[in-house]
Amino acid sequence: MKNRLLIVCLIPLCLCSCGPYSKSAVKVGSPGTTAPPSPHQYRIDIGDKLSVKLFYNPDLNQEVTVQPDGNISLLLVHEVKASGLTSEQLRKRLSKDYGKYLQQPEISVVVVSAVGNKVFVGGEVGKPALEVLNGPTTVLQAVDMAGGFLPTARLDEVIVLRRGANNKPFQIALNAEKAMKGADMSQDIYLEPYDMVIVPRSNIANVDLWMQQYLGDTVGAFGNDIIMYYYLKQ
Repeated sequence: MKNRLLIVCLIPLCLCSCGPYSKSAVKVGSPGTTAPPSPHQYRIDIGDKLSVKLFYNPDLNQEVTVQPDGNISLLLVHEVKASGLTSEQLRKRLSKDYGKYLQQPEISVVVVSAVGNKVFVGGEVGKPALEVLNGPTTVLQAVDMAGGFLPTARLDEVIVLRRGANNKPFQIALNAEKAMKGADMSQDIYLEPYDMVIVPRSNIANVDLWMQQYLGDTVGAFGNDIIMYYYLKQ
């Protein structure tokens, strides 16, 4: 009986003390949070696989991987910087380099596989993982790719960690619940390469875990009923 009274007293305090998951996160609408699908061309990144073809010199055709130093190693022109360039920029650079040895070389550069177009989705999702962005992808779409939200997920404050100016990371707080209900679709922002989507544990789940750890399974089972009572009253 004493344990039950203790739970009745502690649960409201625990729930009231559960504030924002991240106090430093900015809201949707702040600079860098509401960009539409990126209009700029993809820039080659370390680990990307490229197909380089010379139409009139097929013996020089190669499929290469961008090395850790950002270079690709090609026949005749040897080491060429590729990371940070678009396919068109690299094509022009190679045309100039090959032009030293060939007359009017016709070159194509195709990104066969892009490792830079990836985001990480973790926390309270079915399958935390690196996900490949094959096109414009929103937070909810990425979460669905990662197995969807777990019942323990906190939907009113999903965090997106993004690189900002000077590569400095900042956090964006999203209300995924509003987006899922169609009440505010601006909360379902488009992701950018290297974004990290973190789905925190809900306040209710945190309190339930605390009770299981510190009060035991038997008391915790009774406490679940109290948690649900306070949750429904909100």
